[in-house]
Amino acid sequence: MRIEQFDAAGDSAAARVLYDVYAAGAPVDEPGSPPMSFGVFRVMLEQGWCCEPREAWLARSEPGAGGHAIVGGYTLELPDRENLDRSGLWIVVAPARRRAGLGAALLRHASARASELGRSRLTGDVRAGTPGDAFARAAGAAAELTEARRTLDVRSIPAARLAELRASIKAVSAGYALLEWSGPVPEAYLDAVAALNEAMGDAPRSAGEERQSWDAERVRQTGRRAIRQGLRHYSVAARHEATGELAGLTEAAIDPADPEWGHQELTAVVRGHRGHRLGLLLKVAMLELLAEREPRMGRIETYNAESNAHMVAINETLGYQVAGRLMFRQLATAADRR
Repeated sequence: MRIEQFDAAGDSAAARVLYDVYAAGAPVDEPGSPPMSFGVFRVMLEQGWCCEPREAWLARSEPGAGGHAIVGGYTLELPDRENLDRSGLWIVVAPARRRAGLGAALLRHASARASELGRSRLTGDVRAGTPGDAFARAAGAAAELTEARRTLDVRSIPAARLAELRASIKAVSAGYALLEWSGPVPEAYLDAVAALNEAMGDAPRSAGEERQSWDAERVRQTGRRAIRQGLRHYSVAARHEATGELAGLTEAAIDPADPEWGHQELTAVVRGHRGHRLGLLLKVAMLELLAEREPRMGRIETYNAESNAHMVAINETLGYQVAGRLMFRQLATAADRR
């Protein structure tokens, strides 16, 4: 087997083959979830979700009738603003090549590479009960945080339910107006949205993990990333009428390659505006917006730390059901284990 770095942006043929490897394993690696489309996958290889530097590596088989076939690979995320001691790792192995040492070889290679780049910890996430979970446990990766994956069948929501929820919080949420936009964050709101992302800093996270620092440029970068992935992106914000401040925000995305599924992203409320049921108000408004703009969407998924009692309660009120768990794990790099 040969492990080699490749340019995910420039080598579209290799990226496509690696995508096929990922898609073949997705039913057991990500049970119940829609697999990423190639457009989303390729940009993920290049820049991840938060637009931090990363490397992409391929595993090629020994020469055969078809040459050096791509049988797996990994990406190594290299945060450059915070968590400089860490490197995010994602490994994929062709189903037919599993349980033969390929995953372990990729892990050793990634660990050595991360160590070479000055990182002492590898971090990653796997679905509980999947082959990836078993592999991570066997490698000695410690569990750091558990998130529940919840899904909502929007077709099962009673016709009057969302209106009833709005009415139930009308008094406590008085003084806030809703606004919405599609696509990238408008320039006028960049700083406010950065502050709302900062508000997520008090959400549960892995031990020792530093909170992300957000500014207008980081918000711009994530908007560009969504455009490159071809996602239809929606935002609903709550504006405090007395001050004009953006007090809360929720975001969701639809991949046109699979419009049956919606993907709930950030939901955050600035600390000074909490206690007004804005989280519930925003998520109700988002479901109403998606029903109007994305009539083919039948289901939506969201992830929340199990210890985030407030957001869990909101999702349960809306009717989300637990559909699996995501385990965040951490492992010392080669240098840290010496």
